[in-house]
Amino acid sequence: MDTTRLQKIERLIQKDLSEIFLSQTRQTHGVMVSVTNVRMSADLGIAKAYLSIFPSEKGTEIMENINAGKKSIRYELGLRIGKQVRRVPELLFFRDDSIDYLENIDQLLKF
Repeated sequence: MDTTRLQKIERLIQKDLSEIFLSQTRQTHGVMVSVTNVRMSADLGIAKAYLSIFPSEKGTEIMENINAGKKSIRYELGLRIGKQVRRVPELLFFRDDSIDYLENIDQLLKF
């Protein structure tokens, strides 16, 4: 049951998380983190963010760093969206490996 308000908040969090990760990955050259999707719970208390990481070889290391700094990311997100939502949702990060899956299928089809 996706309501219009829920979709707007998902897009808002996706945009702001993308900007946060962009500013953080500028310091590490050769690494890119993209927020591909955000899903909110019905009570707006939990946000599941799906991240695409390039290069994929560093994916587990980067996900560990992101999960370790989850509180600071939530704080910075709260500074950005604090006036638009009542409470800042808890963040859960998941790795979106659909691009790796597509590359694997592409390689299999070439042979």
